[in-house]
Amino acid sequence: MEVGEPQELLNPQNTTETEGSEVLAAVFSPLVRYDENKQPVEEAAESITTSDSKVWTIKLKSGYTWHDGTPVTAADYARAWNYAAYQDNAMASSYFFGRVDGYNDVHPGEGKTPTAKEMKGLKAVDDLTLEVTLTAPFSQFKTMLGYTAFYPLPKAAFGADGKVTQAYGEQPIGQGLFKVDKPYKKGTDQTIDMTVYDKFPGAKPKNWKKLQFKIYTSAETAYNDLQAENLDVDDSLPASAIASAKAALGDRYFDEPDAAVGYIGVPLKYNPDFKNPDVRKAISMAIDRKTITETVFSGTRAPADDFINPAIPGYRQGACTSCTYNPAEAKKLYDAAKGPSKIELGYNADGGHKEWIEAVANNLRANLNIEVTPKPFEKFQGILDALDAKEYKGLFRMGWSIDYPSAENYLTPIFGTGSIGTGSNYGGYSNKDFDELVAKGDQAADPAEGLKFYQQADDILIKDLPYIPVYFYRSNFGHSTKVKNVKLNLLNQVQWADIEKA
Repeated sequence: MEVGEPQELLNPQNTTETEGSEVLAAVFSPLVRYDENKQPVEEAAESITTSDSKVWTIKLKSGYTWHDGTPVTAADYARAWNYAAYQDNAMASSYFFGRVDGYNDVHPGEGKTPTAKEMKGLKAVDDLTLEVTLTAPFSQFKTMLGYTAFYPLPKAAFGADGKVTQAYGEQPIGQGLFKVDKPYKKGTDQTIDMTVYDKFPGAKPKNWKKLQFKIYTSAETAYNDLQAENLDVDDSLPASAIASAKAALGDRYFDEPDAAVGYIGVPLKYNPDFKNPDVRKAISMAIDRKTITETVFSGTRAPADDFINPAIPGYRQGACTSCTYNPAEAKKLYDAAKGPSKIELGYNADGGHKEWIEAVANNLRANLNIEVTPKPFEKFQGILDALDAKEYKGLFRMGWSIDYPSAENYLTPIFGTGSIGTGSNYGGYSNKDFDELVAKGDQAADPAEGLKFYQQADDILIKDLPYIPVYFYRSNFGHSTKVKNVKLNLLNQVQWADIEKA
């Protein structure tokens, strides 16, 4: 299986990007998965119930064990979630626990000291029962629980200092389908090797036991390996291959709907050149999305016209009027707003983004009469690290694959004020009205009512354009002749138990 290098070691609570999440999804079993209607269905959980959307009772299935043979308990979940939330641990996923009662005690914010190490809203009632009390009702809490951040951690993950050890990050002990064979030395090793865990109580592959993730820095190289039968599964076909992939792979090529969004990210908080919203609107209107999706991606993407993908309830066709190509108006607006005469466009070269970033650069040069320089980062990790460190001040390529199927997931993790620093809000966008509308959506009595507030929050994004939506994804993946029945789930992760040797 092809994968880019994970940004961090393999710690679920510190992994919020797609490459590391893909690997960890093989090692852990989530509390819920999602059915064809995008509804959460219990997986490692026996049941998840609530009477008021505020207090939730999670009953675990019996029979799950860690890869060291010890039973999985409710305390393992409480331990992992408290560790993620505790401010001093600086876990990337901490904001996912912001709705749990007591989060502000363990994570009071920058410059403040935590007054507790555990959230009072988490309680292991017995070995298989976890009670979660939120600060306010949140009807979609169950929907969140399929995400990487909500995996449990065994006692063995922690050292004497109470921190997750480096050894654990290199060879995580999970409770899922695959056991990691040996420590993974990030930056050196080119593979992550695993074996089916015999005591896993869920579905297992019929006729194979070994899984190897191969780490690539070039999508083109991975695709060449797929064609040469040196790689069995490639879920990130490069844009340059899509036009010919159907002919090359035949029925081993797939083009399927995907809930992800591709953006041009804006370092709003860190570069005053982009502070004026008219500059961002002008850049957006200067991008010819239709031509990019039809030519660069051979029709396997769709022009983005909202911050919410059409695959998820809440999308509104044509909502983003500034996403309509209008080069004349873009030039007029850009000149009036005194936009920068030089722009750098950062992107990761390991994900097949070169072609469309260069197309955007050409649009901006031609339509705004400015100097635009694409800047490749060798690995996705490189640009994420530069953004985390607030070192990179140019516009940047960014994408968002959903963590769970909810309109809210296109809002809070990327644009919420609480997601700056420890979340995925790489631009540093902060808007009090946006935060309040999302909170109202969270606390609504039912999902339909909540969606109205999420769409009002979406309206603020459309007005502010903290990121510039460019295209809606489709999943373009393929496999070798050596395997069959390859499928991706809603989170774009391979369904390993379904695959068979051909």
